[in-house]
Amino acid sequence: MPLTAKILATLTLLALLPTLASAQTPEKITPLMLEVHDPPIPFLGSDSRTHLVYELELKNFSSGNLTVEQVEILSGTGAVLQTFNQQEIATRLQPAGRRDSTAVMPPSTLALLFIHVTMPEGQTAPARLAQRVHVRAEAAPPGQQEITETGGDVTVDTQPVVVIGPPLRGANYISADSCCDATRHTRAALPVNGRVWLAQRYAVDWEQLDDANRIYHGSSTDPNSYTIFGKEAIAVADAKVVSVIDNLPEQMPGQYPTNISIDQADGNSVVLDLGENHYAVYAHLQPGKMRVHPGDTVKRGQVLGLVGNTGNSVAPHLHFHVVSNPSPLAANGLPYEIDHFEVTAATPGTAAFDQAEEKGTPLAITPLTPPRHVTNGLPLDQLIISFQP
Repeated sequence: MPLTAKILATLTLLALLPTLASAQTPEKITPLMLEVHDPPIPFLGSDSRTHLVYELELKNFSSGNLTVEQVEILSGTGAVLQTFNQQEIATRLQPAGRRDSTAVMPPSTLALLFIHVTMPEGQTAPARLAQRVHVRAEAAPPGQQEITETGGDVTVDTQPVVVIGPPLRGANYISADSCCDATRHTRAALPVNGRVWLAQRYAVDWEQLDDANRIYHGSSTDPNSYTIFGKEAIAVADAKVVSVIDNLPEQMPGQYPTNISIDQADGNSVVLDLGENHYAVYAHLQPGKMRVHPGDTVKRGQVLGLVGNTGNSVAPHLHFHVVSNPSPLAANGLPYEIDHFEVTAATPGTAAFDQAEEKGTPLAITPLTPPRHVTNGLPLDQLIISFQP
């Protein structure tokens, strides 16, 4: 470049420097840092509404407590989709490595805020999301303790949601600990192989009521007393069998077993390859009753095994979820939609369900008249479901 041209280019750049400097984001200390690792995948629930489920990671990068007072979920246009107040946050913000919740983050800590957004009926999910978080910071200078940070920007994942058949046949099944606010599955974040996974984000523990609305009748320690014990677990789609475990003993119901290793947590299990990086996991099946082997090709509705009480289980049930790779734990939990079923009633909630499961007393359900017929939906928590052929 000729010398004159170089001088002109330099002068032009110098003239632009004030403009470039003014266009930069002002520098500020951000004691609260926000990030979303797994973008939400919109799906239809059994209420015919679009749902978004994901985790917002919060880091307290300061020497004092941060009290999270409010969180607003924003669309890409800045519209407020949902607001969580401090009381709600206190039930959703889970410090890393713990299962209890709090709205207060101690110094130098990381926590996950478990977010569930339900869109208005007939409205689809936005293309992008962000979070506006209001906190009180003890370590901030006087007069600056109230801080608002906007971040955790994420593009909503538009991958197709897999549509499957039911994992069971019959009626009076309870969708226990299902999506999207139950804590046992949706918040079961585990550090596996150097990464935090939430494989059970959309998992369901299927139990069943008898004609008197009891989960079991008879001895609480006898698996045969439970209505669902021995029911056939069936393939939800034409698929290939990836893995089968069939050598673990039946556990005595009523209490969780001790010293269960991570590779035995699911008990006797089957994993099916549904294609397109979707895998169906069936857990806690009976020993010696498997009907399939690794490498088999199965048809939708084919019997895989019988519902049992093996592995880390307190009562006979079928644990079912869909994940992004063949591991039941080191995988990203994916939503799915069952192509048809009926919602016949609803339970009063997890506390009432737990009591009925513990004591064998009737569960006081609220019937839906007429039953709600669902086409392509994920069964939400604590519903009574009928799967018809």
